This record gives sequence, C-alpha cells and structure tokens, in this order.
Amino acid sequence: MSPEGRGWLRAGRIGSPHGLDGSVHVSEPNPTLLILGATVVVGDRQLTVVRRAGTDQRPIIRFEGCQDRSDAEALRGSEIFVARADAPSLEPDEWWATDLEGCSVHDGSRAVGTVRRLLELPSCEVLEVAREGGGNDLLVPLIRDAVRAVDLDRRAIEIDLVFLGEA
Repeated sequence: MSPEGRGWLRAGRIGSPHGLDGSVHVSEPNPTLLILGATVVVGDRQLTVVRRAGTDQRPIIRFEGCQDRSDAEALRGSEIFVARADAPSLEPDEWWATDLEGCSVHDGSRAVGTVRRLLELPSCEVLEVAREGGGNDLLVPLIRDAVRAVDLDRRAIEIDLVFLGEA
C-alpha cells in the first residue's frame, strides 16, 4: 500500500512518543484528518486511530496495535496519509493544501509564480508563492480581497496584486 498521487492527503508526520502506551505526537498536523476512528496509512501499514488527545496544533494519537513506547518510537518520522475518499467534505471556498501546491498564480495575464505551500499564520492561512524569475517569495492571504479565484481543474489561482501592494 503506497499513498502516492492525488488520491491521498497528508495528515502529518509522526513525532516523538508520548508516555508509555504507544501514543505519539504529530508534527505538521492536519487535524481535520486526524480524528478518532480514522483509518490512515503509515509506511506500508494501514492503521486505525484509537486515541486522540492534545490540541489541533500538537495532537497526540495512538494507533490500534501500537502498545508501548518502543512501538511508538518505531513509527517516528513516518508520514501519515488518509485516502481522499475517507476525508471529510469541504465547504465551498475551502481546499486541501496539497491541491493548492504547484498551482500557477497570476493577476490577469501577468504571471506571478507558483504556490510552494500553504502556511498557517496566527491571523489566517497564506499561500507561499515562489515568484517567476526568483526573488523573495510572495505571501498571499487566503481572503477574498487577495484571491479572486481558484480553479483546481486548470491548476490556476488568480490574485489581486494591487490589494497586496505589489502592483
């Protein structure tokens, strides 16, 4: 079982063990996907989340069959994936970060760059855009004034450079 391609969503990376019962911290979490009872893929194993504690920013989970600290330690550093078909539905104007990564960014006919990743800042989520021709990355807040349209079929995002103070 290999979670590659657009059929999978990354839910986080297993960090350090927590306690003695096989629980682990999750770094870079997507808390929407890390729910009690969720079926996930870690390496070549399909596992079920049987404990969920901590916060959305620093969740603590335990998988069925992970009984002690050495089991947890063996998973450290592994990526956690969830099948897209098992993921909760999104609201209109919501996207999975993986769907936005790699999209071209433009303002009208002016090419701006390519989405490198989605960042969660304290005030809002922002797109980190690698600019055409290099230079400093552009941070684009995911708000209506900054993002005019997202077209996942075309893998294109239209932004407003005037609003961002870039025009």
